[in-house]
Order: sequence, then C-alpha cells, then structure tokens
Amino acid sequence: MTEADIVEIETWLDTQGLCGTSETALVNGFCERCIAAGIKLERANAFVDTLHPIYEGRVFLWRRDGEIEKPIIEYGSSQSGESAENWQNSTFFHLLQIGEDELRQRLEIIETPAFRHLVTLRDEGCTDYLALIHHFSREGSIGEMDCFYSSWTTDDPHGFEDSDITALRRLTRGLALAIKCASLTRIVRTLADVYLGRDAAQRVLAGRINRGAAERIEAVLWYSDLRDYTRISDAAAPDAIIPMLNDYAEAVISSIQEAGGDVLKLIGDGTLAIFTHGESATACTAALKAQKALRKRLIGLNQTREAAGQPTTKVYLGLHIGEVFYGNIGSDTRLDFTVVGPAVNEVSRIASMCRSVDQDILISESFAAALPAELRAKLVCVGRFALRGVGRAQELFTIDPAIVYENYQGGASAR
Repeated sequence: MTEADIVEIETWLDTQGLCGTSETALVNGFCERCIAAGIKLERANAFVDTLHPIYEGRVFLWRRDGEIEKPIIEYGSSQSGESAENWQNSTFFHLLQIGEDELRQRLEIIETPAFRHLVTLRDEGCTDYLALIHHFSREGSIGEMDCFYSSWTTDDPHGFEDSDITALRRLTRGLALAIKCASLTRIVRTLADVYLGRDAAQRVLAGRINRGAAERIEAVLWYSDLRDYTRISDAAAPDAIIPMLNDYAEAVISSIQEAGGDVLKLIGDGTLAIFTHGESATACTAALKAQKALRKRLIGLNQTREAAGQPTTKVYLGLHIGEVFYGNIGSDTRLDFTVVGPAVNEVSRIASMCRSVDQDILISESFAAALPAELRAKLVCVGRFALRGVGRAQELFTIDPAIVYENYQGGASAR
C-alpha cells in the first residue's frame, strides 16, 4: 500500500464521516479499499458501545466472501451470563486489563492460540490477526461509548506485511472517527425517541427547539392511569413498584405506538399520548385500535403476574379529541415538547371519571361524534357528567360491554 493509497482512503473516510454514512457502509467500503490497495483482508470486526435502553452496543462484521448471516449484531449487557463470558475471553477484554491498545497474533505458528475465537479463525484458514483499541477522551465519551474496537484478519500464507500493520494502525483512526460520528447521531435519535416520543423527537431534531414554538393542531388525546395504584404501591414491597410500573407501561406504550400514536408524557402511573392521523375519523379509529390491543395485552400480563404472586391492576382510559397547542413550553434552559390546552385538562378529567362510573374506558362525546358510523354504533352512553374544571357538562360513552366480552373473553355475547 502506497502513501497515495493511504491518503485516498483517509480522504474517503473524511468525506463519508461528514456525509453521515452508516457504520456498515463505512466498514464495507473501508475493507474493499484496503483490498484494492494491496492488504489481503479476509475478515474484519468493528464494534462500539452505545447508549440505548436495550442494547449495550453494535458489532459490524465483514468477510471477503460476503457470507455473513448478520452484518450487524446488537448485543445486550456484558455484565452477566454468556455475554459476559464471551467478553471476558476476548482479546479486547485482555487488552483493557493489561492497559494495552494492540495485539497481533500469528495464527499459523502457534499450537494453541490464547483465545477461543482465535482457534476458530486458525481452523478456518486465517493466518494473522490484529486487534486495535482506540480510546476516546472523557469529554468525548458518552455512556459506555468510550472506545472503538476493531480486529483485522488475513488468510495470506505469509500473514500481514509490516507495511500492512502500519497502514491499518493509521487508517483505523479515521475509521474510528467516522463510525463514532455515525454512532453519536444514532444515539441522539434514540434518546430523543425514548424520552420525547417519535413525532416530538422528529420535530425537535428538525430544529423546533425555541421556547414558545408551538402550533395549533387537532389531535386525539389519550390519558390513562392504573386503577388503585396508590393502594397497591402502599401495600407492595418498595422494590416491586418499579417492575410493576414497567410491566404496565410496556403494555400501554406498545399498544399506542403499534397503532401509530405518540406517547408524550409518563406521569407516575399515567400516560399522555396523541394520535394525529390526518382525518379525525382515522385518528379516532387508531386510538380505539390501541385500546383494543391494550386490553388483550393486559389479560396476558395479569395472568403472568398472578402466577408469580405479584399484584395486578387494570388501566383506566380517557379518550377525547380537540384543539391543542403542540410545541415547546418551559424556560430557556429546560423545555418540554408537549401538548397544552383545555382539551388536555378535559381528557384527564374524563379518565378520572372511570373510577366513579366503574368503567375501564370513557370516551367524550366529541370523540364519539368523530368516529365512523360502524364504530360509533359499538358505543353506549353511560350518562351526562359535569367534569371538574370543565365549563360544560357532557355525555360520556364506553364500549358496549357485550362487544368487550366477545373480544377479550372469547365467549358468547353477554346480552
């Protein structure tokens, strides 16, 4: 590999990093260019930790023959179980333990490689292995993302040339920086989605971050909370509260998101969400689809929790439709992207009425009026009520108990 080849690959890495090219495309393009310049790579492995509620990091795999079942592997915690054992038997763990950044292993000249995965590489015809770690500074780290790890393998009978090793040492710095840029962008999007909700995250990342930047929209509003949560939390062991909240929040949030809704707030055991599917009828239909999915999830969840001797509950739900202001509210240094307006107060009051009328779901008259006729026919009126803090009394509806019985209990009509 000549100096001109190295400079060309470095220039390509700079350009791709600035363009936001994906990690997979970066690894693939890098390896292809190294081969074209004379380094006989047979396979490569690059990975970086991330900041994600489920995954600890992502591995990017490349093989010259292209035969990879999964070019990207998202891995969970390496603190316990098989993942921990694999990590502790890796060359990278070894390097971190001894405070080194590089390990080269000629595979064909030793009887037993020191690491199990090197045995596999040798048995598959590889002859030389290079592992590199590029550390980030404390200021340049986020969460566990404090290093870029990479390994490079050849099946050339003579192994890597010294010039190959020198080139890889130099070039992987640029690769590390480009992949770090792509990973940081992914982390920002993940955090925005997780903490703001998908639609609000898209708006914030598009630049809607000025205080007071809000628009008037019509939205279907969902407000739900857990039945008897205070009583249950007072009686339950302290370490059982968070798992219970997580179980029921998972059921609620998954149901909303699958139906196309956006969760804006988690308020203790409460959930505020919106549906903005263009036409009012479409948005209302989506909200009913979400509540149907939720009821099914709750049946399975409560059966599982009862079998484990854990407390169970139900979800009270209020549905409403109305105009709201959707945008940034707060101070210059702490903003919340949410909805505000009388309709938001009204949906929370509707949900709180569930307890008084012994219903799991209550629907406002404006929501009922916006539904398609075939769905509106499945509602029954439970009465006319004056809601606290709301200027006028209104009729509230629920889903016909007979329909609920058929859908969720698997039995015949209750009529």
